[in-house]
Amino acid sequence: MTMSKHKDLMEKVFGNPKYKGKHVIVIAGQIYTASTGKQAQKILEKAHRQYPRQSPSITYIPKADTLTYIQS
Repeated sequence: MTMSKHKDLMEKVFGNPKYKGKHVIVIAGQIYTASTGKQAQKILEKAHRQYPRQSPSITYIPKADTLTYIQS
């Protein structure tokens, strides 16, 4: 898969509200989602076995109302 196609898939992920609140793994032109980190780990392990020479992109898309507060 070309970098351009990979970039297009990642833009699709970030722009689509159905991925909010999900862990997302993109590899070999496929988008995989998981609700928990543990599920994402299982998907990632399977993807590594299926596509050993490809590097996945992994991210978590926060929900719109998620707020991170850092106190200094």
